[in-house]
Amino acid sequence: MLHATFKKYSLNFRKPAGTSRGVLLSKESYFIFLKDDELPGFTGIGECSILKGLSPDDRPDLEAKIKESCQNISKILKNQQEILSEWPAISSGFEMAFNDLQNGGKKLLFPSTFTRGEASIPINGLIWMDKPDEMLRQIDEKINDGFRVIKMKIGAIDFDEELKLIRYIRSRRSIKEISIRLDANGAFSPDEALEKLKRLADFDIHSIEQPIRQDQIEAMAGLCSGSPVPIALDEELIGITKTSDKIRLLETIRPQYIILKPSLLGGFDASAEWIKLAGSSGTGWWVTSALESNIGLNAIAQWTATLNNPLPQGLGTGGLFTNNFPSPLMVKNGSLHYHSQDQWDLSAIS
Repeated sequence: MLHATFKKYSLNFRKPAGTSRGVLLSKESYFIFLKDDELPGFTGIGECSILKGLSPDDRPDLEAKIKESCQNISKILKNQQEILSEWPAISSGFEMAFNDLQNGGKKLLFPSTFTRGEASIPINGLIWMDKPDEMLRQIDEKINDGFRVIKMKIGAIDFDEELKLIRYIRSRRSIKEISIRLDANGAFSPDEALEKLKRLADFDIHSIEQPIRQDQIEAMAGLCSGSPVPIALDEELIGITKTSDKIRLLETIRPQYIILKPSLLGGFDASAEWIKLAGSSGTGWWVTSALESNIGLNAIAQWTATLNNPLPQGLGTGGLFTNNFPSPLMVKNGSLHYHSQDQWDLSAIS
């Protein structure tokens, strides 16, 4: 017989994290603990990671829904995608916990050359929004740390100042040495977006995520067809669960890339469907974490490693928090590594 419980945990940022939607000081996660009477001594753990104002699960009845799901765990695991279709973070958390339990409760959900320490995952170095001087410091840090892809969040400070920062990256490294990804989080208005994208094109930008807010389908389709900078959809995918709606979105907008965040899309199976559909339409993709703790990041990284996507991924956010959990994950020379000999410390939620 299966048993499920949960615990709420607040992750605290080392310093305020700026985005175009505001400044984050902390974020909440709920951890699912799954046990099976037939597997005594084993506990599967999954993370329901919540982003205020973005996660569909960010509702007043979130905790009640997690409790209800734990009480009906057998039904959830038999028909998870349908029952939790409107609760992607909860669905993702249960999927992680079940995979962990099935593999012995060792946080080894998807064994691969990555988990054996034989391969690493190239990732982008993220530059958070801040004052220009601080963003310059972050840029220098990422370059010195060996990142070959730098992702910069834009849209919160003056656009000309942001262009100066991008120009600085190009003055330090050519396009052959460093790729630049941008994330606008929907900060541009449809009227100004194309002109700004033309100015950004001077710096050989790899791609820009969500230049305008989601749910402006015609405007986004127009941008994707006319932009000199490849466009990646991010928030645009959130809340779309039916296969027919996913196909319609990709065929209508025709983005160059899509960004997969399992915690916001419903888990690994739901994200895998997006990948399959993207392949059919010739759309590129990569996986990004969404400020999970190392528990969620570990599961997402292990899954990502099995996909064999050569593009750098958007992983490695674990160092942002003061009270994260020590784990085998480590970022070195612009890649995420798994040191299997390192031990987990989950005493904070035990």
